[in-house]
Amino acid sequence: MNNDRIDALTPGTFTLDDQEVEFGPGETIMQAVTRAGGYIPHLCWHEGFHPHGSCRLCTVKVNGRMGSACTVLASTGQNVESNTEELRTLRRTLLQMMFVEGNHFCPSCEKSGNCRLQATAYEAGMTGPHFEEFYPNRKVDASHPDVLLDLNRCILCELCVRASRDLDGKNVFAIGGHGIGAHLLVNSPSGQLGDSALAVTDKAVHVCPVGALLSKRRGFRTPIGARRFDIHPVSESEEAAP
Repeated sequence: MNNDRIDALTPGTFTLDDQEVEFGPGETIMQAVTRAGGYIPHLCWHEGFHPHGSCRLCTVKVNGRMGSACTVLASTGQNVESNTEELRTLRRTLLQMMFVEGNHFCPSCEKSGNCRLQATAYEAGMTGPHFEEFYPNRKVDASHPDVLLDLNRCILCELCVRASRDLDGKNVFAIGGHGIGAHLLVNSPSGQLGDSALAVTDKAVHVCPVGALLSKRRGFRTPIGARRFDIHPVSESEEAAP
């Protein structure tokens, strides 16, 4: 076992933007920073799930090398940089790409104010995408009596996939295709959500960071302006299921 691995399996401290952070055995940089009350931008990470590392928003520099805070184990003596102009620019670019690859119309979206993508874009200082909009032709699945699936808003974070598999024990969702053709699939005979084993109480429904999965008849129960990220920016909001 190499020294870095040994260091990661014992408690210690590292620095994040010149601030000392304590970590426990086997913790990733993201876990340690979040537990300490800090914030590193993310969309596909959620405490309690195996890290996925797909959104790349948590990219940091560890001793001068790029890495994902959600997958890199913390170890003693690491110098971690997150709040630099280089990384802020990278995150804005990644966010812009997410917006143009889907159909995100925030003013009319039921998730506005509770959407982690929207809130992260505000926090990053993104004022608008600098890329040509894709305007993909994606379906809206309203076949389930209690849950709406809008693939226009899906960012392929796989949180619903992991939640359904690891917590709900149902495997309702999967990712199919590759690259620009990647898309969320519903594991049911018809491919429709209404024919799946999904229940509105499932963790998979409520872990979605955007408006791709929504409980029906609840969208505007809390008025815009009084929602989670309307009140507190994402960097000050406690880590919990969106």
